[in-house]
Amino acid sequence: MLDPSLLRSRLAETAARLKETRGFVLDVASVEALESQRKQLSTETQDLQNLRNTRSKAIGQAKAKGEDVASLMAEVAGIGDKLKANELALAEVQTQLSDIAWLIPNIPHESVPIGKDETDNKEISRWGTPRSFDFEVKDHVDLGERHGWLDGEAGAKLSGARFTVLRGQLAHLHRALGQFMLDLHTREHGYLECNVPVLVNSDSMFGTTQLPKFEEDLFATQVGDSRRYLIPTAEVSLTNLVRDSIQDADALPLRFTAHSLCFRAEAGSYGRDVRGMIRQHQFEKVEMVQVARAGESYAQLEEMVGHAEKVLQKLNLPYRKLLLCTGDMGFQSTKTYDLEVWLPSQSTYREISSCSNCEDFQARRLQARVRNPETNKPELVHTLNGSGLAVGRTMIAVMENYQNADGSITLPEALRPYMGGVEKIA
Repeated sequence: MLDPSLLRSRLAETAARLKETRGFVLDVASVEALESQRKQLSTETQDLQNLRNTRSKAIGQAKAKGEDVASLMAEVAGIGDKLKANELALAEVQTQLSDIAWLIPNIPHESVPIGKDETDNKEISRWGTPRSFDFEVKDHVDLGERHGWLDGEAGAKLSGARFTVLRGQLAHLHRALGQFMLDLHTREHGYLECNVPVLVNSDSMFGTTQLPKFEEDLFATQVGDSRRYLIPTAEVSLTNLVRDSIQDADALPLRFTAHSLCFRAEAGSYGRDVRGMIRQHQFEKVEMVQVARAGESYAQLEEMVGHAEKVLQKLNLPYRKLLLCTGDMGFQSTKTYDLEVWLPSQSTYREISSCSNCEDFQARRLQARVRNPETNKPELVHTLNGSGLAVGRTMIAVMENYQNADGSITLPEALRPYMGGVEKIA
């Protein structure tokens, strides 16, 4: 959530910035009215607390003198009733202000281009040259169906639309990619490998901003009075590792990575993305999370993007890097880079990684802090997250970019040690 001071002392400026960058219309009149009530109730509550303390002290002094304290005690009881009513009213106003604040998106960094949608994103660079084929290119579905390795019908039979069963060498390739990514990030990029729950409580979802705004996109379970959510990404579990904690400054930046199942309800149709494994309800991803000090987070963002790029480079997959515009960024992000890999069957680049800096937007909910060594006071950290990479989409890119005329798939050299040394799957 945004710094509450922005809604108190810089409301008009904040509302204008949100409208310009996000197209988000903040109800300024409602916030002003609630803030006025909050100030009035807060002042009255503080005055009542002081008055009760003064009268309670007077009761003690009167008792010591043997004086009648009945009227004073009646007055204190009345003050207590009024104080309780004020505290309840203040809590209700604060709840209403919080309900508004939870739904306000983060304010983009000044370096982010203003735009309405993906057409306004800024291409930063390209790497690699798309391969020219001398035969008709097949998409990943046709390539995977040859031996029943990619089976959407079986997935639908077991679970419904947008679930897939992988078999044989394709299942092995999928597993190999996840292992390759984890080894790269832990051995070369300095991340700590974690194995985290994929079923989390509402506090965890709230901390990383999936709740309350995006509940309809989540899968949830209910057992008795216990409600838990399937994670849409390991970002949720990894970032919540620092919830309600104060880190030593020397320990930052923290770098976590995890290979996990991910679940997204994503109601609605996505046209061609429904075919195959481009957009699934259940998928796997190797996630990267960093926790940094405020002055270092944008350098860490550039580093994280480079880590995701290295995966694609080692697999020799052509890609491009985009800086997302304000209208295409995630709710919690201040700055986001997307990596898009080349898919020959579509003759276009498709998203395979998204890396974001959230500054202190998540940390404020999480109460994730670092102790400033100069002041010895706790300060909010900055949190960052990125895909390193989406495993299924990486498998699709390998299949399509390395396909042969006979339908076999040559394996990138970096993957061969993870595939028993074989050079090709057929």
